[in-house]
Amino acid sequence: MYKKISIIFFLLFLLSCKKAKIPFEENYTWHELKVTASAYNSLKNQTDSNPHITAFGDSLKPGLNYIAVSRDLYRKGLKHNTPVKIKGFDSIFFVKDRMHPRWKNKIDIYMGVDVKAAKQWGRKKVSISYGVLKPIDSINKAVNSKQ
Repeated sequence: MYKKISIIFFLLFLLSCKKAKIPFEENYTWHELKVTASAYNSLKNQTDSNPHITAFGDSLKPGLNYIAVSRDLYRKGLKHNTPVKIKGFDSIFFVKDRMHPRWKNKIDIYMGVDVKAAKQWGRKKVSISYGVLKPIDSINKAVNSKQ
């Protein structure tokens, strides 16, 4: 009986000794922008002959929080896999696609195959924040300070 209790306490002790983790968002420096946002679907008439593959080669699947960005935003730092917060949404989105060069200061929010939701969203001005990864030493300092 005491042996079982000792093992349980030992396991609880080991679990409590995990390294402190810092929240995902604290690994990034966040920059704000105002952009025009529209929505798109993975359908041939809205993209190209392979609507489920992005310009970066990622696969699109309904339910994923992905966006496409205009090329001027790409040059500003919204590169492949950049995390993006869009005002009005609780989730973090990731840059997975690039738009045609004719678009400027614009994002497209991926809405799977739900054309009705995309049309309902329409086009609007929104505030976004995008994350630029902090240097690894500043992340390590943050982890060590939380221990």
